[in-house]
Amino acid sequence: MLIVIPELDEEQVRNTVARFQTVITRTGGEASEPRFWGKRRLAYEIDNRNDAFYVVMEFTAGERTLVELKRILRVSDDVMRNMIVKLPPEALNQENTTEVPAADETPSEPETVAVGAASEADADEPTDNRESR
Repeated sequence: MLIVIPELDEEQVRNTVARFQTVITRTGGEASEPRFWGKRRLAYEIDNRNDAFYVVMEFTAGERTLVELKRILRVSDDVMRNMIVKLPPEALNQENTTEVPAADETPSEPETVAVGAASEADADEPTDNRESR
């Protein structure tokens, strides 16, 4: 994911993303078509900016490509933030069917999952490592 500065117009954002796609392909990786989420409000202010362009791009790459891509992202003035995440193998085998919610939609509530419950025998024991006095 790339978060690109808001001062650029959409064509300049596309050119910036195309530069990174070129880096990926020239160093032996394969980049899919990027998904442009458009200009959105940031969760918090970054460099006195309240909004930015969001772009998600999936690619396959080796170590050489990742090193070069990270280096170029770090020195790029057009990219405010970036995140590279390794997808699990099962996600790579499926077609890209993930839809991005509209900016005015609220995501559904996450499910609550119990991690573990203490047994009745544990209830009599102190909860910390200090001795009882």
